[in-house]
Amino acid sequence: MIKKRKYIIPFAIIIFLIVGYLIADSILFDGVSPKAINENGFQANYFAKDDLTNKTAIILIGGGQSGDYWAQEFASKEMVALSLPYTGKEGLPRLPEDIDLEYFKNAIKWLGAQKEVNSDKIIVMGASRNAELALVIASTFTNTITGVIAYAPSCVSWSNTVLPYNSNELKPSWKYKGIDIPYIPMEKISGDESGKVEMIDYWEKGLSKTDLVDNAYIKVENITGPILLFSGIDDKVWPSAKMADMIEKRLKENNFKYALKNIQYENAGHLISSNPEQKTDFRTGRINLGGKEFEYEFGGTDDGDYKAKKDAKMKLMEFLNGI
Repeated sequence: MIKKRKYIIPFAIIIFLIVGYLIADSILFDGVSPKAINENGFQANYFAKDDLTNKTAIILIGGGQSGDYWAQEFASKEMVALSLPYTGKEGLPRLPEDIDLEYFKNAIKWLGAQKEVNSDKIIVMGASRNAELALVIASTFTNTITGVIAYAPSCVSWSNTVLPYNSNELKPSWKYKGIDIPYIPMEKISGDESGKVEMIDYWEKGLSKTDLVDNAYIKVENITGPILLFSGIDDKVWPSAKMADMIEKRLKENNFKYALKNIQYENAGHLISSNPEQKTDFRTGRINLGGKEFEYEFGGTDDGDYKAKKDAKMKLMEFLNGI
């Protein structure tokens, strides 16, 4: 009997602690628990409060930690969000090349059918190359996407070879109905003996090919809703502010009838697309090229990025509240 009690008591304590933890966690957690979706040809985390109906929905292109962060933020503000990865998970493409837009069409269709969602208010949001993709999606699915939020955007589509870990064979990054989305073909970026890479020069070289740029322009004028662009003037990863201006110019030339906000920040770089609650304390990143590590700059300053991110978040919420 004593032996049994010897084992029962510790077991009871463990059970008590587990139950206590679960109760405390449920009391302290004030967010929205996501619902994992793996059906209808896509995978995502769906964030929506149970009692919502007919609300604005935001699709976070690329998903992941950043997508889940923003999705949680939107859900806490009585909106609906879908954090949508498209590579790197089981059942999804391994690399971001030859990505079929049908995948996003499936997600949009599913999202619009949910009771919590107003199907006339579905927005796509992305950062950097996911901003490029968000603009491509919005300019393609004009009957279902009614707005875009793009951090550090691109005005054109780029080939798969702009990413060093993609395959060496030149391919489109995006395609739809078996047709390539027109792109600027690029050689893979390379480093030199200094151990550093000047990222900005690589992209500027691509943008200097005017005939290819004209062909690869994202047809943003087809978007049927407001567009919000954020960029850091000191972005050293790619010329996001310049490309945002090129988007604005194209929209003006095509008499775009919806609202455009092209917001640019001094002393801010590519990291304005990172978590606005976190102040970064690093100014460079590392990239593997041909088996060797190279350093590159993000641009901006710690304070510049942080102030830009906080201001951008406020303006982003104002933008969504006005839709």
